[in-house]
Amino acid sequence: MLYSEKVMEHFRNPRNVGQIEDADGVGEVGNAKCGDIMKMYLKIKDGIIEDVKFMTFGCGSAIATSSIATELIKGKPISEALKLTNQVVVEALGGLPAYKLHCSVLAEEAVKAAIKNYYDRNGIEYDESLYMPNDACCTTHSH
Repeated sequence: MLYSEKVMEHFRNPRNVGQIEDADGVGEVGNAKCGDIMKMYLKIKDGIIEDVKFMTFGCGSAIATSSIATELIKGKPISEALKLTNQVVVEALGGLPAYKLHCSVLAEEAVKAAIKNYYDRNGIEYDESLYMPNDACCTTHSH
């Protein structure tokens, strides 16, 4: 079987789908090669991610990685959300086929892009190096 039960579960019943109208941070990332686009919305209070929603246009793996990423950061401090890596996303889903690993990279980048947007909106200093895409050749960021 190509996909774990957890991947299929999050694909069939994705968590935290939608938009947050008055979001504190919004991040959108896309992969031109596969056509997946993820948009992540954060509601942040006192440094804690109180709410998170996503809209993903893409394959089942893109939807599943977005869904699990929102579950992993919801209710967590920003500092913890910034430690979210694509490996953590993949492990939480019980693995992904190698050719779908780029979806987990997008999920990580969408979270970081939304946090960066929150920092930019609020004039908060941050370390630029934390926001460099893992695979700059095929990832495009729109602001």
